[in-house]
Amino acid sequence: MRRLVLVVCAVLTAVSVFADGPRVARRKPLAANVGVVSVGLDTYWKQCPGLLEDMMKKEDVFVKKIEAHQVKVSRFGMSDNPQKAHGMIAAMKAADLDLLFVDMVTYATSSTFAPFVRELNVPIVLVALQPDKRLDYEHATIYRQLYNDDLCSVPEFTGVAERYGRPVADVIIGLLNGDAKADEEVRQWCAVSHVLHDLRRARFGLMGHVLEAMYDMQVDPTAVCRTFGCHVALCEPDEILPFYRAPEAAEVEAMKTRILGFFDTPDPVSDPWTEKLTAKDLDVAAKAAVALEKFIQKRELDGFAYYYEGEPGSLTRELVTNFIVGNSLLTAAGFPMCGEFDLKNCVAMMIFDRLDIGGSFAEFHPIDFERDTVLVGHDGPHHLNIAAKKPVLRSLKKYHGKPGKGAGVEFNIKEGPITMMSLGLKKDGTFKFIVAEGESLAGPIPPTGNTNTHGKFLPDVRTFLRNWTLEGPTHHFALGIGHHAAELVKLGRALGIETVVVTPAK
Repeated sequence: MRRLVLVVCAVLTAVSVFADGPRVARRKPLAANVGVVSVGLDTYWKQCPGLLEDMMKKEDVFVKKIEAHQVKVSRFGMSDNPQKAHGMIAAMKAADLDLLFVDMVTYATSSTFAPFVRELNVPIVLVALQPDKRLDYEHATIYRQLYNDDLCSVPEFTGVAERYGRPVADVIIGLLNGDAKADEEVRQWCAVSHVLHDLRRARFGLMGHVLEAMYDMQVDPTAVCRTFGCHVALCEPDEILPFYRAPEAAEVEAMKTRILGFFDTPDPVSDPWTEKLTAKDLDVAAKAAVALEKFIQKRELDGFAYYYEGEPGSLTRELVTNFIVGNSLLTAAGFPMCGEFDLKNCVAMMIFDRLDIGGSFAEFHPIDFERDTVLVGHDGPHHLNIAAKKPVLRSLKKYHGKPGKGAGVEFNIKEGPITMMSLGLKKDGTFKFIVAEGESLAGPIPPTGNTNTHGKFLPDVRTFLRNWTLEGPTHHFALGIGHHAAELVKLGRALGIETVVVTPAK
């Protein structure tokens, strides 16, 4: 498995400044391998000279739509009889596809499609994008009807896929040109392909144990690997400790400079557990961030879930309880980090990041009944790129409910649409996506060194929270900006995961 070689610390905290504040650069770009195959009937080509060439021009238009969304496109040509369909399988498998679009350019028999369903273990999306808004009925010809027959064999294909036990992931129906709704569905599937690409190649590190008595955190790593295609690498705190015990002084100083350039360090306000960031806490946070980066490079990880306490007063405890600053920077760079050993939420955060919508580690805090909102946040880590303004570091004299002390990250996320998803577990051991869309509203947040935002959800906060909790989520969830339930429903279909959207459709 190819891995990017990273420059220690520089990539971890590389930032660029946008109009809305600082932003952490991605560790690696979004990517996916997407296939396109057109289907037709070879009998037509002899009967209608020029029709095949027109069909391939339609495919050219569709491919340009896909190529605009950071995917690598493999084109397999026209499947117009069973022999050709079977002959394409080897090339399709060699392309290591994350998603296959079947371009329904005209009527085709299902035998030109069935081999793809049987042989390929990838989501298949049928695309029926008609070139004309309607036929010119008074001057219609068989040629022109065939040119617009994109929908004709869709029921035949979906029916055969069901009989094979491999239903198609979706059908996109619309116009080839000037159809914003159809173009958005294409974009959404390209975004889903980014998720699928990285999930099945990911190495999630898992270190320590569940925070005592949190039964909802328990998860079987084998079930995670079976469902998402990733690998779970079991890690030890002692693998990170050597990097922390003997850091390179120049790397630590460079990290301190980047941290101070990225975060505000205001005076405390009302919480007696907080104080202005101390030199000691900055030093510890910088050393921990450097050690963490070196460790994940050594283990070739793409995400990390952990909880460990260590002996009171030990160097191990100082290290493992001070990942918050480093893991917030990593999360914003596309490397999801989850405290409290929540491997499930680490997967959910990667999904959100690859959809390019953020992916903070969040849970519910107190309800604001006057604003009809609920505070959404956690003590870390968070996706800094969705912060409303420059994030804050405060020194915490103690972490609530956990051992240790040190720097805490505080901010509220950008105002506007938000999406959240919990990756729950059902009684039979299968996973469940629990999704909601809402709004992030402006409003004061408690100055406690924890991230929070005011979340407003329809129809009202009480009903929403009742509906959410009755679906049986874990108490953590991934939080992102924008409304993206549609992509998450598509991803659920692609992975065969039940998806419930608890907020009313708009």
